Amino acid sequence: MQQFPCPFCGLRDEREFHFSGEAGNIRPDTTQPVSDADWRDYLYTHENPKGVSREIWVHTTCQEYFMMERDTVTMAVIGTQQMRRDTA
Repeated sequence: MQQFPCPFCGLRDEREFHFSGEAGNIRPDTTQPVSDADWRDYLYTHENPKGVSREIWVHTTCQEYFMMERDTVTMAVIGTQQMRRDTA
């Protein structure tokens, strides 16, 4: 079983995490008309790189989203980073 480092909770079992998407995949602006082709590209066109990839994940235990950089070949996690801004 693989372990992922949550930037909020520390090292946890991979079953506690859910992949949320590629980093940098920008949702179309729904305040303007969006074509079917733009929605298709947003939903189904992904880079799926071989090697280092930046992805958005959610830790289902603490419900926090974060950025994970990992190698898709070796499955090694290079690092994680919080996505929220602390308002304290």
